[in-house]
Amino acid sequence: MPKSYTFNTFNEYAQDGIYQALIECNLNNKKPIFVCIGSDLVLGDSLGPLVGTMLRKKELSSYIYGTLNFPITAKEVEYVKTYLKQMHPNSTLIAIDAAIGASDDVGLIKVNDKGLAPGLGVDKKLGIVGDLSIVGVVAGRSLQNYNLYNLTRLNLVYKMAEKIADGIEKYIYFLENNSTKKQEIS
Repeated sequence: MPKSYTFNTFNEYAQDGIYQALIECNLNNKKPIFVCIGSDLVLGDSLGPLVGTMLRKKELSSYIYGTLNFPITAKEVEYVKTYLKQMHPNSTLIAIDAAIGASDDVGLIKVNDKGLAPGLGVDKKLGIVGDLSIVGVVAGRSLQNYNLYNLTRLNLVYKMAEKIADGIEKYIYFLENNSTKKQEIS
């Protein structure tokens, strides 16, 4: 049965929920690779690269692909999937992206135990990326989804990125501390 966890961006404990959801979804406890998908050219689509930039600044001991300086857009997704399979064949891949959903879902962050299909909100079919995924619903669905990405509030995208990056940071520290304890026991 698929697992999915949802958190409100404006809940002060959302990062703790993200951290716990990642523990529940990544049962093998391998240190993951992060692929932050999106474009710095479209405000609503910048969630992934913003999270990637925040994670890089935290200097975590994980591979992070996709930042504001070097975004992974729809054009690069297929190449990145091939590259990651070759470079990190046994790693858990966590994909992070913005999403369009129901208007009541705007502001929600979802952690899923499956990959995501980037570009669906703008009618692109790029296949599944990742073993797990984190998506932030930045706009409500309409006939003109692309325009909604441009009308998304920066405050919302930034707060989402902070919560996601903080939750991931706690998760990486958890994995590092658990692997240290396992090595001490051995």
